[in-house]
Amino acid sequence: MNLPKRYIIAVVTVFTVTLFFGCESNFKEVQKINFSEFVPGSDADTVNIKYTDSGLITGVLKSPKMLDYSNLDFPFTEFPKGIDVTLYDKKQKRTFIVSNYAVSYKPTGIIDLQGKVKITSETGQILETEQLFFDQKNEWFYTERKFKLTDAKGISYGQGIDFSKDFKVINSQRVSGEIESDEKI
Repeated sequence: MNLPKRYIIAVVTVFTVTLFFGCESNFKEVQKINFSEFVPGSDADTVNIKYTDSGLITGVLKSPKMLDYSNLDFPFTEFPKGIDVTLYDKKQKRTFIVSNYAVSYKPTGIIDLQGKVKITSETGQILETEQLFFDQKNEWFYTERKFKLTDAKGISYGQGIDFSKDFKVINSQRVSGEIESDEKI
């Protein structure tokens, strides 16, 4: 039995096309199974949250938009339109924080502040930078980005700084500027 070449080519082509489209359909189904939507578990507009400890307010957070991703394996809360935070110490002295964007990572307790970050202490110290991290457990700020620090002694610029939330302990790297000092050389 000798089949014509055209017949064999037609059968092979039909078989190949059927196999190709059959596998594509299954592949799309597998993709759908492995796809998880990245959507917040909840969202809120015009947020005003008060944090307390033993009846005392420890912080007030205000934001025009909050997206809560606590439904993910690594939960976090996003503030895409920025935050305005007031932190209170045990003596009710305040530290003010403003940024254009923020993300709070629940498992690590780290808050990532981005975009025109400005921190002002009640005593008038001001730190400005483009990105700053806050370790909530240790009440410690840090960045490797360029910064501007203004206080009663003057203005300093640098790249890389870490400090306590009350500005009592400040460690800065690569600093320049004019600062008044009580130390004699």
